[in-house]
Amino acid sequence: MEKLSTITPDITPEVFNMPEQDNAETQLTPEAVLSEVERKMARSIEALQRDLASLRTGRATPSLIENVSVDYYGSPTPLKQIASISAPDARAIMVQPWDKQALREIERSLMRSELGFNPSNDGNIITVPIPPLTQERRQELVRLLKRKIEEGKISVRNVRRDGLESLRKLERDKAISQDQNRRSQDQLQKTTDAHIKDIDQVSTAKEAEIMQV
Repeated sequence: MEKLSTITPDITPEVFNMPEQDNAETQLTPEAVLSEVERKMARSIEALQRDLASLRTGRATPSLIENVSVDYYGSPTPLKQIASISAPDARAIMVQPWDKQALREIERSLMRSELGFNPSNDGNIITVPIPPLTQERRQELVRLLKRKIEEGKISVRNVRRDGLESLRKLERDKAISQDQNRRSQDQLQKTTDAHIKDIDQVSTAKEAEIMQV
């Protein structure tokens, strides 16, 4: 049975910091807080989508392997930065290194990636066969998908938490009124709900893609 991917999601929670201000005195406002919340939540979803691209479906696509880390002259490097990747048909991915000296290391990295691939090379090009998924493997991938989706939601909620604390601090500092804080918190919740809904839509589409025979 193929091993599940252990690629670390690029959706780690981040401390809520506003963009650096210029030397002029610029007061933090609820609008600025909400704008930064929107930006960071959007980034979380983008990172989630990149991570989900590595989940195998029944078809060969370059995105399955483009972020596999290769030890390129001692430096961990995404495969897409050192090779041309294509999928000439639904059952194979072709990798052509720009530097032939890296061919063996790329092949070893693909085999060690825990994505369940068995690559081979002809001295110039690496071929990565993509066998059809079994029903059991599809179910495993759906379970992995759900874990990644929950991680994406946690990232969004962490941004909400930090934004909420920023709004509360504005009220404590008398920069805004209680009513302004309440209205801003309502907008913060609406923004959070919208991004959680977006994640649910991404999940539904990806699960359908995995289960499609």
